[in-house]
Amino acid sequence: MTSDMREDARFPGVAIHVSAYVDDPVRIGEGTRIWHFSHVLADVVIGRRCVIGQNVMIGPSVRVGDNCKIQNNVSVYQGVTLEDEVFCGPSSVFTNVLNPRAHVSRRSEFRPTRVGRGATIGANATILCGVVLGRYCLVGAGAVVTKNVADFALVVGVPARRVGWVSRAGERLGPDLVCPRTGERYRRTADGLELVE
Repeated sequence: MTSDMREDARFPGVAIHVSAYVDDPVRIGEGTRIWHFSHVLADVVIGRRCVIGQNVMIGPSVRVGDNCKIQNNVSVYQGVTLEDEVFCGPSSVFTNVLNPRAHVSRRSEFRPTRVGRGATIGANATILCGVVLGRYCLVGAGAVVTKNVADFALVVGVPARRVGWVSRAGERLGPDLVCPRTGERYRRTADGLELVE
């Protein structure tokens, strides 16, 4: 562990930068690293072996799965759930209400947002509250997601629309639905794609 990282007795096996703040109560899994100027608010659960980049805010009451990577300048607000192995690119944005106004309190209107296992959110993408991002989907950089995204879908644009399919390895799939990296085969379902076991 470098000299600017510390271990906190509350979280054995977790490395926290000296400039980061972690409120109580919080649960953080072993092997997780929290970097410069980040803030983890109360009632957050972060899984094992996660990387929380610089200037990240999480919470309150957020769930982050195992092996997630949240890059710099991301705020993960109340109502967001990240399942295992989610990647949030730099400056990606989550919202928690649809029509915010500075002078109108909408805390009772927060809408839940779920990001499925293995999903990737590109840099500067915006995820509107209330949507579900399917397992292993890939949201292109700068996209604005306004509706649910199917498992393994590749979505881009404003508003985001599906332009193809990707594998668990993040490779774009051709018409044969075979991953060029791993050889895994996929098939269409009513809700998107699924891996052929």
